[in-house]
Amino acid sequence: MKKKLTTLFVSLIMTLVSFNSFGQGNQIRQSQKSTVTQYVGADTQITINYSRPAVKGRVVWGNMVPYGLAEPDKYSDGKSFPWRAGANENTTIELNNEVKIGGKTLPKGKYSIHMIPSESDWIVIFNKNNNQWGSFSYDESADALRVTVTPVEAHFEEFLTYNFGNITENSVVAFLHWEKLKVPFQINL
Repeated sequence: MKKKLTTLFVSLIMTLVSFNSFGQGNQIRQSQKSTVTQYVGADTQITINYSRPAVKGRVVWGNMVPYGLAEPDKYSDGKSFPWRAGANENTTIELNNEVKIGGKTLPKGKYSIHMIPSESDWIVIFNKNNNQWGSFSYDESADALRVTVTPVEAHFEEFLTYNFGNITENSVVAFLHWEKLKVPFQINL
């Protein structure tokens, strides 16, 4: 009897685990993952990985994404933190060569991107810790580079998007585009 109960219990657990993993594999994320890559010059590759939240009729800038640092919450150990520049996991940028952003050198590597928005100028942060969930455990001492940029008005974009424009043989402008705003940052070889 004991052996039959054990077998039944193990079978029940395996069935539950199977159903649970089956269901999760079919779920669609609210903020879909995306990647964009741009080549500049002979062999410089720039790749941005991010998740794409939607506006969904909400007020984004200054509300859903607050101006300044986000207020401490249960995930941030009581610390204020910058915006994760996307949804879910860190938005990351990966460079196979050294580049200059805003005239400052950023060595090749993979960095998380964080931003501190304001009504006028934004701070774009490239941080060496590139595998966090959001910005909750952001550590300023791991910043590789900070640049100040000016956002520009743009046509409405429902889903957050990163892309590249003004491509030349030795430069490109990377930008975040969401709602009616673009946040550009110049990348030079």
